[in-house]
Amino acid sequence: MTAAQCPDYTTYSQTAQGNPSSGQLALPYMRPTPACRTFNSTVVEEVIGNMTSRMKDPDLARLFENTFPNTLDTTIKYYDSTENIAFVITGLAQYHSILSLDPELATLVKAIINNEARYVSQYPYCSAFQPPPESGLSPTVNDWAIDVIVNPPVDNQTVYECKWELDSLCSFMKLSRSYYQATGDSSFINNEWQAAIEQIFAVIYEQTQPTFDRDWNLVSYYNWTGEAGSLPGAVNNGGNGEPKGYTGLVGTSHRPSDDLSTFAFLTPANAMLVVELNYLVNMLDSVGQLGNISALARHYSSVIEEAIWSTTLVNDIFAYETNGLGSRYVMDDANVPSLLSLPYLGFLNITHPAYIATRKVLLSRANPYYVVGANFSGIGGPHEDAWNPWPMALVSAIYGTDNDEEIMQYLYLIANNTDGLGLIHESINIYDYSYTRPWFAWANSYFAEMLLDLAQRKPYLIFTDDEPYYPGAS
Repeated sequence: MTAAQCPDYTTYSQTAQGNPSSGQLALPYMRPTPACRTFNSTVVEEVIGNMTSRMKDPDLARLFENTFPNTLDTTIKYYDSTENIAFVITGLAQYHSILSLDPELATLVKAIINNEARYVSQYPYCSAFQPPPESGLSPTVNDWAIDVIVNPPVDNQTVYECKWELDSLCSFMKLSRSYYQATGDSSFINNEWQAAIEQIFAVIYEQTQPTFDRDWNLVSYYNWTGEAGSLPGAVNNGGNGEPKGYTGLVGTSHRPSDDLSTFAFLTPANAMLVVELNYLVNMLDSVGQLGNISALARHYSSVIEEAIWSTTLVNDIFAYETNGLGSRYVMDDANVPSLLSLPYLGFLNITHPAYIATRKVLLSRANPYYVVGANFSGIGGPHEDAWNPWPMALVSAIYGTDNDEEIMQYLYLIANNTDGLGLIHESINIYDYSYTRPWFAWANSYFAEMLLDLAQRKPYLIFTDDEPYYPGAS
């Protein structure tokens, strides 16, 4: 079957497709046919078989079967192993544990790292890009970005949009080190990758600076004007956002959700940065390369971590955002990195008193984006209406607890709210249970990654026995 004959997955995912599961929810099989999948991996199929054959609930098994391969099934838009270039529209975190088992999948990830290094080295403030020229794919016109003025200027033939999201740079570092951890292959550390990392440190320096220097000169390395018709709207102060003081934290104009930050210093994004800088140190020291970059990473990690603990915490409650001038915003957003996902990020343990206290606030009325409905509840964000919580936040909540009852409660809140489609949606309305985005590969990936974590951490909750499952283990 040619690509032209394959259905558009956004349309395909809006109605039930294959045979239903044998569980109470009768969830359909939602994968494209093998000929229409954008990447095929025998190891991925083995993991699906190993997991689903042991799972108690056929509905949860079907959810894993649909979600674990969803990124590879639907989002690899270009791949050429010879050119070492690949273009993907979402993350690959759920596959890190199997890269050592599947050389072709590992080569794909290295090609994605190589392509992302090219983008980051040119446009480190940008978060979404056009397909590489080698692909022959035409650039996509982003209607939301047409009237946006960005400084430094960007080329819209390379950049899809240039919202500055700190977590985007963290994700590039995470993909790089995860690949190295899984494969031991450091060949991606080439001149372009080094240039990308150097650009990241330039941005870190720039975005730690206050809005005004000692003589009240405006300090502006990046601004994004937005317009009334752009998403998520106009940015005040000439595209520079709310003023900030110096704390050691790194400012960001946009959240992981694409929404504008209220205050520049996003605590969870800085926490993710600390974690990834530490991994960068370990990786570079292990391979004996780029000692100057390793030293810089060690320095910034220490400064940023100290600033998180000293400037964002009050009465053991983390603020979601601060501005270095005394203002703090206590809330959480469903998108990762979030405060709820701090243990998933690796910043702290679920037993840390500050996480326990913050989590209690986040899962209560004290968080303005926490809501409760008759059949669905959780944390959302301003990207959708305040009454639309996201299943993604419930996945973070599962990562953040060892309480079996809580885990199962959140797991079935997700499973029972796919509108019978067997895929994880972006958000769900607590009043009429309508959903946004039938196909949301990031949420599907995160859900599958969480089930793999439960298979190791609490196998008895999802399996018919208590034997942990590790892909590739004999």
